[in-house]
Amino acid sequence: MFRIITLEREYGCGCARIAKQLAERLHWKLWDHLLTEEIAKQANVDCGTVEQREEKIDSTFYRLAKVFWRGSYEHGMPMAEPQTFDADCMVRMMENITGRIAQEGNAVVVGRGAPYFLRERSDTFRVFLYAPRSEKVRRLIGNGTPQVEAEDLVDNVDRERMIFIKHYFNADWPTRWLYHVMINTVVGDEKVIETILDTMRLLQDQAPAAPSDMRGVALK
Repeated sequence: MFRIITLEREYGCGCARIAKQLAERLHWKLWDHLLTEEIAKQANVDCGTVEQREEKIDSTFYRLAKVFWRGSYEHGMPMAEPQTFDADCMVRMMENITGRIAQEGNAVVVGRGAPYFLRERSDTFRVFLYAPRSEKVRRLIGNGTPQVEAEDLVDNVDRERMIFIKHYFNADWPTRWLYHVMINTVVGDEKVIETILDTMRLLQDQAPAAPSDMRGVALK
């Protein structure tokens, strides 16, 4: 039985709204901005610092992070200065947090390497959401982003994600075989959610019964 949904996405395709609606539909916990808050809390930095480094390669701080993490006892030490926090640190923390999320179950997790961290788990349903460039730009403009900035974000954020996945997981982005479904969000939020739930139901009906201690959702 599926207990976790990971949503990987192209920037501007509307994933945040879809993830929120999906979590509400299932009565599951949404790990999107909450992930940013959790990392910031554990790293003793503000959310803005985390957002600047999410799904990016931050070579400026690379050596500092390596030094900071080299001793096993240091993993439990608080980060006193924001400049000691970089992509390497965050990936390590994200892996640990994702593991805890998976143990708890009943979670919708957005991006940040989650499909790769949880790729071996049979209780994780992995989704990739995308949209045409023009649609993504239109959505961003509709949310108040100036057109030039919207085009720049659409062109560059996903490029950074591609480099991030290649660097930390040695995989292409998107890794097509990793996902149960890849959905074009131009069909509308409700159709996307229905497709996710219908595919989950289909795969669960085909799978052997889950152990009695596996908590999941009954899809109706």
